[in-house]
Amino acid sequence: MKPRFLADENIDRDLLLGLIRVNAEIDVIRVVIRVQDVGLRTEDDRTILEWAANEGRILLTHDTATVPDFAHERVRQGLSMPGVFIISTALPMGRVIDDIALAAGASHAGEWRNRVNYLPLL
Repeated sequence: MKPRFLADENIDRDLLLGLIRVNAEIDVIRVVIRVQDVGLRTEDDRTILEWAANEGRILLTHDTATVPDFAHERVRQGLSMPGVFIISTALPMGRVIDDIALAAGASHAGEWRNRVNYLPLL
């Protein structure tokens, strides 16, 4: 199965549009679009990680302060953790799009399970 993604509220809409432009088949949901549907508007990172895990989605985030620790906590507890991509705000958007598109097109979802990945990937 190809990786599926959940972008948190801090991921730029232009980045998501760029991803879709590069790979129209990429499966990505943005939290701010879905918050009312899934009740995540005021939820904390643990809850967002749980929702992503339940949906089998890799979380895309800029949050280096709390998300990595919460993701590793899930792994230690034996809970599902499809993966996290921590995206540096210092990276050019084109590089981020290329890395995520590469991951989406050239890997399967299980390769990212229980991993916190920092972009750039290579």
